[in-house]
Parts: sequence; structure tokens; C-alpha cells
Amino acid sequence: MKRAITRRDFLNGVAVTAGAAWGANLAQAGGMPFDLLAASDLDPEQTQGYYPPALTGMRGSHPGSFDAAHALRDGTFWDAAGKAVDSGESYDLIVVGGGISGLAAAHFYRKSAGEKARILILDNHDDFGGHAKRNEFRVGNSFRLGFGGTFSIESPAPYSAVAKGVIEELGIDVPSYSKYLAKDLYSSMGLRSKVFFDKETFGADKLLINPRPRGGDESEDSAQASTELLKQFLAEAPLAEQAKGDLLRLFRQPKDYYPGLTSEAKKAKLARISYARFLRDVAGVHDDIIKLYQAVPHPLFGVGIDAVAAQDAWGFDLPGLDGMKLDPAPGKGMNRDAIPNEEAARYFFHFPDGNASIARLLVRKLIPEAVPGNSWRDVVLAKANYAKLDQASSAVRIRLNSTAVRVKHVGEAKEVEVAYARAGKVYTARAKNCVLACWHVVIPYICEELPDKQKEALASAQKVPLVYTNVSLRNWSAFHKLGVNGVYAPGCYHSRFNLDLPVSIGGYECAHKPEEPIVIHMMRTPCQPGRAARDQHRLGRIELYSTTFETMERKIREQLARSLGAGGFDPARDIAAITVNRWPHGYAYEYNSLFDSFWLEGGETPCEVARKTYGRIAIANADAGAYAYTDEAINQAWRAVEELKA
Repeated sequence: MKRAITRRDFLNGVAVTAGAAWGANLAQAGGMPFDLLAASDLDPEQTQGYYPPALTGMRGSHPGSFDAAHALRDGTFWDAAGKAVDSGESYDLIVVGGGISGLAAAHFYRKSAGEKARILILDNHDDFGGHAKRNEFRVGNSFRLGFGGTFSIESPAPYSAVAKGVIEELGIDVPSYSKYLAKDLYSSMGLRSKVFFDKETFGADKLLINPRPRGGDESEDSAQASTELLKQFLAEAPLAEQAKGDLLRLFRQPKDYYPGLTSEAKKAKLARISYARFLRDVAGVHDDIIKLYQAVPHPLFGVGIDAVAAQDAWGFDLPGLDGMKLDPAPGKGMNRDAIPNEEAARYFFHFPDGNASIARLLVRKLIPEAVPGNSWRDVVLAKANYAKLDQASSAVRIRLNSTAVRVKHVGEAKEVEVAYARAGKVYTARAKNCVLACWHVVIPYICEELPDKQKEALASAQKVPLVYTNVSLRNWSAFHKLGVNGVYAPGCYHSRFNLDLPVSIGGYECAHKPEEPIVIHMMRTPCQPGRAARDQHRLGRIELYSTTFETMERKIREQLARSLGAGGFDPARDIAAITVNRWPHGYAYEYNSLFDSFWLEGGETPCEVARKTYGRIAIANADAGAYAYTDEAINQAWRAVEELKA
């Protein structure tokens, strides 16, 4: 573990062994510099071997995908851009953003205007899907998939008729999920969720059973704490004796900390105090308990318990609130993620590549020849043909590696002109209508004619930065030996990692035996505890843009070695490839009762102001609903198209 990492070990995330015949498969091994090709006169998507899902190393917001946008933000883009070239292209609709919201907007528009409607979709990345990215790995004779962003068909609230209608149009049979999930695979081997205590935070490196799994880890079982498990955990945990007593008290001695107040009044107080402060100042627990629970909300909010309201912690059934005698109704300002809904919980489906399968199915509907196949199941193994995405003969065209830099009305506001940067040049195209399905913080820079109030509202939608890392392993014997399927690591670089959900579908087979290759999923949210959520997101975004892949690689290898070393894990031997899906602009920002007074007091929300249609320009994306789920991305696409039709 202490030996130096060299480029002989990893080339852009892929392990290279002596004599490996990887040269002929350079693009698949992560070596094809598509972002450099984009700066030449070539159309990179037309080059042989162009296949982004197989790239490893730094993905997500990859190098080359954000340079033009950052130059625009910094006011330097037009100084060096030169005169825009008129492409001469004219469309019925131009969509800015090729994520699920943008693809859904094209789908809705085409349904309304007819199959002959000409549509251009622009995206700054080298792949479509937005955050719904697909990561592919080949380890020996095994083919493995991972999700690089959007995890699954799920939502805290039931899918709308519109969103569910799209899922059904794509043919996805959500209720059939149990047929494809090997639900008991890991538990039958005695694998459970565990907690890793790191010596820097807790004084010692220890991997212990998690007596009460919480916090959105998709591989965790939902078993309630048992007396024996809790006893075992407390006996071995590197926590202060007072902290152990405090934790036992939180679990075993429910207390009403606000006696004499009504349920409504209690919820109002809990909505205005962080869960960390509640534990420390109201429940009076030791700081070790704060450290233990700090990262629990990371998967949902991208911040720790210092920036999550105690009322939301109650919704998540976190300890210390059972005795508060609160009625079950949601309180004012409660986050939608924290409100239980049985109907919504039942509507769940996870593809091996996450919701990248939804994006691929939408592309198949728009451009059938780009994604071969004819069923919702066979899309899992279908290999997309990127050369077919932007054909002049096609009514719908998807133009990747193209960053929108200016959107404005022209011709007495009868058309919209969109300028975009591609291959080192700026081009323009025109359309009767435009849907901006991109990140809202970008829109004020590319559409200057919007009202100032609207631009201010758009700018407030600070995306939640996060990292979804997929590590391809040659085997998972160390997990099996240690009896673990998922790890919560509150003090580590990645606060969670887990074995891939065992889903087999459409000819794709998950790993069934510990000797087989597998993908593990790791998650990081770059928080700055103690600050307001938006400030944490802003600083976290800076951190992600400035952290190299080599630094992340070292931290991944070290964390896995320390956590799994007792099971014989050797990162030099066991890691086959690493794909870091870096998302400085990740989740849509969801309103927080600690920092957003309007969420408590009512009134018009910023997202309602931000998404207002302006002339022939409509606005979509999950940001438009301040709700970080696929169904909202679809809902907002539908609304944007409907407003253009009005």
C-alpha cells in the first residue's frame, strides 16, 4: 500500500499489466482524448472507437466539458472566441442539455408536433444522459456495469401521472423489479452493513457491525437494532465511555425534550435547529456521537447533520427523537426526502447502469438507429452508436461536445438563436422554440435578456457537489471474509461504499460468487461543516474542480486497503479499474428549513420564479422544481413544452 503509484499501474484509471495488449483498445481503456479531438477539425463522435461509457479515470464533469462555460462565467470567453459561424441550420426546437430532462422535452415536443418536427439537442459532455451516466468495465471475460450518477427510478413522493407515463411508454415494468434482483444474495452469505472508524477521527481503525443502518446506502439492510448487535457494537467501538452511554440512552430511553409544547410547536423548533445542535445542546451527547452521525445525510443532501434540521432527522428516524410525542403529519419546512410515503417506496427500479438506461431508451425513441434493440430489457447490453446521433438525415439530432454560450430572440422575437462552442469554434443555429434543460446557474450567463429577478432566482439554485466513484474489482473475497456488503465511513474521504446491487436483466449477469469480478460504488460529498448549505456546496465545488484524479486514486486505494485489509484486500492486486464520476454541479438544491425562510413561511419559491417561460424560451431541468429526482426532471420537461404550446 505504501509503494508509489506509477503510470505502469494505472493509465487514466485502468490497471495495466505487463504485456497487456491494450494498445488496440485505447479508447475502451480510457486513453482516447476525445476532449482534445474536439479542439481539432474532427467530429470526435465520428471517429472509430468513440465510446464514452467505457472510459475510466476522471469522468462526470470531465476535462473539456466545462472550459467554455467557465470562460463565459469569468467574462473571457468572447475575447478569444472569434466571430460565430452561421451553421445555416433551422429547427422547430433546440434543447440545451442532453440529460433526462432535455431528452424528455424533445420526446414531449415530438409527440405534440409530430415525428417530422426537427429538433437539435446540444450537450457540453461527450456523452448524453446528464447525471445519468453509464460506466462499463471489462475484467477478463467478465462485463460489468456501474451507475455514474442517477441511481434508480425512485422518489420520496409518488411519481406523477406524467412521469409514470413516460416510464410506461418506454416499456419499463417497474413492479417486476423483484424478478431481476437477487435480494438475498449477500445476506445468504452472512454479509451485512458495517461502520469503519478511522484513526484520524476516532483514534483507531476499526470495522464493526452497524447495529442500525441508516442514511440511504442502497445496499444496506433495514434491520432494526437488536440488543445483541448493539451490545457488540458498543463493546468494540472506539468511542468515549460517555459517548457509549449517550448512544445507549438515545436508543433505550426516549425523552420529550420539549415538554408542555404542542406537536406543532415542537416541530417548529426542530425545523430551526440542526440535528447536530439538537444532539449536542438539547440531548447533551458527547461529541463522538456527533462525529458518528455527521455523514448520515450525505447521500440525500450532500451535507452532514450540522446542516440538516432536527425535524428532518425525525423523519429519517434518527436517534433521540422517538420520545418527542410528535404526531405523524409532516411539519412546516420538512424536506420531501424526510416524509415517508409507502406508495412511493414501492415504486422502485434499479438498472445495472442506473437511470442511464432511461436516457438510452429515450434516445432510442428519438433516434432508433443510435441505440439498437427493441425491448426495455435489451437496452442494458445494447451498444450505442454515437456516430448516428447527429445525422443530417435525422429529424432529431443530438450534438455532443457542444456548449451553449448564448441564447437570444431574433427576428422580432419570432425565433431563438443559439450559439454554441464546439471544436474550438462558435456556431449558431436557429429554432422556433428553445428549452433550456441545463443547470440553472448557467442560464444567466447564456441568456442575458432574461429579467434580473429571474436571473437572480436561477443563480440561487446552487447544485450539490458530489463524487460517484466506481471501482472494478477482480474479486470480492475480502468483503466475503469480513462479512460486509456496505460500509459507512463517517470520517473518510468517501463516506460510503458498497457492493453493487445484484441485478441481472436483459442478458446481463451480476456477480454471484466472491471469486468473480464486481463493481463497488463509493460516494463522497465535499462538505465544509459549520457553514450554510449553499456555502458548503460552493466551496465543495471548488475542491472538486481542483482535485486531480491521481489524488482521488490514492485516497480510494488507501481507504479500501485500511477498511478491508483484514480480509486480505490488496489494492495493487485486486483493483482492475477506477472511474471517478466527478459532479461539481450534482444534485438539484432542495430547500432547507435552516437556511431558506420561505420554505418555512410559505410564498413563491425561487424555482417558481426561475422557471418562468420568457418568449419562446422555456426552462426545464430538476432545478426547476428544486427536487433532485428523475421524475421531477421529466415533470419540468413536460411543463416547459406545454408552456411553449400555450
